[in-house]
Amino acid sequence: MISLIERGETSPTAAVLNKLADALGISLPALFSGEPESAALPVSRPADQKVWTDPQSGYVRRSLSPTGVASPIELVEVLFPPGKSVTFENATRSIATHQQMWVLEGEMTVSLGDETWSLQEGDCLAMVLGQQLLFHNPSRNPARYVLALTTLPAVARASQ
Repeated sequence: MISLIERGETSPTAAVLNKLADALGISLPALFSGEPESAALPVSRPADQKVWTDPQSGYVRRSLSPTGVASPIELVEVLFPPGKSVTFENATRSIATHQQMWVLEGEMTVSLGDETWSLQEGDCLAMVLGQQLLFHNPSRNPARYVLALTTLPAVARASQ
């Protein structure tokens, strides 16, 4: 799959990218950040923010955080199409990822393992990834939300 992606013969889905990030021991946003082209700046301008569209669901993710700046927090904005769903298989994570989801517009249903939350505009959900995670937009309108993620190395996770 990596070879097909490198040659531009396929576009990976969000689920495939999540598995790749996990195998590399990094978060999904870190997979998108890449190396900075010049000296790190503490400001991330919209024109420089990386945007990616999931070919399966059509959701659009924008990496908001500046690249090349040492920070334990990563911010991502997501525009999620109406009626669509994305499932992340996170049964075995090599890194502990804490995530908060703040709904800016619309509504979303989020299932983590056996728990499900219906989120409306203004709601914020905190979760620790490690089980199957399902994002679903049940409405007829797009949803927009921000994800704040932080990861803990395996040593720190073991002491939790």
